[in-house]
Amino acid sequence: MRNLRRFVVTPSLPPRLERLRELAYNLWWSWNHDAEDLFLRLDSDLWVDMHRNPVALLGAIDQNLLEAAAQNDAYLAHLDDVSADLQRYLSDGGWFARAHRGSGAQLAYFSAEFGLTECIPTYSGGLGVLAGDHLKSASDLGLPLVAVGLAYSEGYFRQQLNDDGWQTERYPVADFTTLPMRLVTKGGTPLVFVEYPGRTVAAQIWRVDVGRVPLYLLDTNVEQNELKDRAITARLYGGDDDMRIRQEMMLGIGGMRALGALGIDPAVCHMNEGHSAFLALERARQRAMSDSIPFSIAAQACSAGSVFTTHTPVPAGHDMFHQDLVEYMMGPYLERLGLDPAELLALGRLDPGDKVSPLSMTVLAIRLSDRYNAVSELHGRVARKMWQKIWPEVHESEVPIRSITNGVHTPSWISREIAALYDRYLGPRWSEEPSTAELWQRVEDIPDAELWRVHERQRQRLVIGVRRLLRAQAERRGAPPGEIAESDEALDPDALTLGFARRFATYKRAVLILRDVERLARILGNKDRPVQVLFAGKAHPRDEAGKELIREIVHATRLPSLKGRVVFLEDYDIGLGRLLVGGVDVWLNTPRRPLEASGTSGMKAAANGALQLSVLDGWWSEAWQPGVGWAIGRGEEWADSEYGDQVEANALYDLLEKEVVPAFYERDLDGVPRSWIACVKRSVRSIVPAFNTNRMVKDYAESLYLPAFERHTQMKAETYRGAMGLFAWKERVRAAWPAVQVAEVRERDGTEVAIGGSLGVEAVVQLGGLQPSDIVVETFTGKLDGRSDLGEPDAIQMALEEDLGGGRFRYAGQIRCRATGAHAYTVRVVPYHPALSHKLEVGLVRWA
Repeated sequence: MRNLRRFVVTPSLPPRLERLRELAYNLWWSWNHDAEDLFLRLDSDLWVDMHRNPVALLGAIDQNLLEAAAQNDAYLAHLDDVSADLQRYLSDGGWFARAHRGSGAQLAYFSAEFGLTECIPTYSGGLGVLAGDHLKSASDLGLPLVAVGLAYSEGYFRQQLNDDGWQTERYPVADFTTLPMRLVTKGGTPLVFVEYPGRTVAAQIWRVDVGRVPLYLLDTNVEQNELKDRAITARLYGGDDDMRIRQEMMLGIGGMRALGALGIDPAVCHMNEGHSAFLALERARQRAMSDSIPFSIAAQACSAGSVFTTHTPVPAGHDMFHQDLVEYMMGPYLERLGLDPAELLALGRLDPGDKVSPLSMTVLAIRLSDRYNAVSELHGRVARKMWQKIWPEVHESEVPIRSITNGVHTPSWISREIAALYDRYLGPRWSEEPSTAELWQRVEDIPDAELWRVHERQRQRLVIGVRRLLRAQAERRGAPPGEIAESDEALDPDALTLGFARRFATYKRAVLILRDVERLARILGNKDRPVQVLFAGKAHPRDEAGKELIREIVHATRLPSLKGRVVFLEDYDIGLGRLLVGGVDVWLNTPRRPLEASGTSGMKAAANGALQLSVLDGWWSEAWQPGVGWAIGRGEEWADSEYGDQVEANALYDLLEKEVVPAFYERDLDGVPRSWIACVKRSVRSIVPAFNTNRMVKDYAESLYLPAFERHTQMKAETYRGAMGLFAWKERVRAAWPAVQVAEVRERDGTEVAIGGSLGVEAVVQLGGLQPSDIVVETFTGKLDGRSDLGEPDAIQMALEEDLGGGRFRYAGQIRCRATGAHAYTVRVVPYHPALSHKLEVGLVRWA
């Protein structure tokens, strides 16, 4: 219908309740139980129906209930207290202001998805939830950070299973005016415009307040756009490559322009995965235009203030765009930059000389940043191997991708009952300082019986919630009355309960536990020691193999031997995840190592007192220790995946039969499983203070953000003198590098050295047109591994001894010998400049 003129109807609040509106529009309520209780008290059933959406609740609630609350002195006192708490929170400078006073850093965090609360449909799974938790901890810590994403009107999708257990997808359209987000206006017109082939696409900006952190979401669903462009921000990870590149142009290019329109000039930009890599181009373009400098100098300065995080070891998880599509979609924009499409393509290829391969957004993000990280220690090793070709002359162990292990925003995921228990025995600081290990030692002060009773109540609440969800699933599917009635009897509130909930990708092996159904049925069906398993998760709409896994599980739930003890819950989201991690006894995780970059759901379960039963992959590879949970295998990586699956399935069954089930059901006279509770306490003490986003964001701030800010400041100083000097030096080094050689290497005292002694080494290097100040010469040494390679090599700088003339120089050094056995070394030359972010930034190495 044409010529429709829009208007918005807002809730009418009694004046005394007006502060509810402010609370509703700041997601601080989502990790503060007292604040959430204000909305629950108004109408608890409506709160659930509105998917914990306070704005929708205030708009739908019976006006009489609001008027009654405005006359209730107890409710008003509650509102006054919570409002005062929010004001104190917003005005407090936080850890960053105290620890790094006067740094002046403005940070911007870009992500394709943000999982903040279930009512805002801007996430699909772990990447988005991690991004949401990052913002919440950045707020708690007081980082000067803003975030940028896209406002997806249809979200990811809503999952529903048909009679055969096959996943179908629904895409309900969100009304942003009823969500806790506000439109940023400037004369009623969109603030962002991005060039696409033959047209300019406009976007409006929505603001979501995440405590002290503003999140800006771009929305192309505006009337002046064509229908195909209004769909750019319709679906998260929807559409083909053409749609994906249009979305990523809007996120990166449009996101930087949105910040400019808002008067925000970040010194450091953090790209959470490669989806936003185009921001680096736009940032350099803006800098070149505003400061009248060449694009190359602007790019050098901006890369100094760019951080990139890679999240997946799975090649399919990295966006790749073919040359024709890049040239077509990016052509008008690149023309404005004065950049040839071939130059952009070279930046996004592992081998810049390759003229055929598609553009990798991950490679582009790495090449346009100075600091990069993986998300667990194991993932760091995998990522260094995966992306080593970007630095082809660099030894794999030195690829400059560090590890910052993921965490979770602890207050967002802990149940009310456990939070009250922690308040009582740990004190209120646990939620404000979750990375303070000393606080978590107080878990030992919680009486075993009290901790157990609280956990039993959580499991019972979980079972009640699951039965309600199963009934709703059956009713939506039009199931017979008998099947609907069976939902009310599903599960046992006293049985050992395992949870498995995550994205249904094949490498996560959701059906590993179903490999031997007869053996599993014997474990689950023991009348004296019953066990039950809860599954939840979505497959990508185009992942047929992932959908088949869901179907297999649904069919298993109907087997007489498993019925009522294995269930699959539809439409996994943050709300269902919170219910599961708050009530299960054991969190199950069975990825094929090393394909799980980190994973965080197990961390959430651990904070609620659940124990881990997991393959040693991702975060569990570094968290596991005896007595805090169970490891499936010992970190093997199987060349024959079928054989590996069989071995690890058997190991899983063995653990359940011999360790997990007996420990859970071994009770004292009071009915308390003392050894189980001891394991729970050890798990909480060791896992929660280490694997939380407060610790993680502090790591990002101190090891990546602040060094990037300092280097970016240096590059910009004195009208970009630092960037110009470094750029010119790199050009000179690259031109002279073909002439650099290690001409001679010899040992001064033979090749047999007693332990504790030193091997003297000297080398003659030919530097051509370079000077010793342009390079460092190093011995690269270590113990030989089984492949005749250096296992854990060390680079030891050699000292300049003599100028031999003709561009030849003699260097000497000592290799200390601290272990017996076969060792080896070589010599190399590496470019050096004091302004480099790391010594391998240029990527040039000359080996002997």
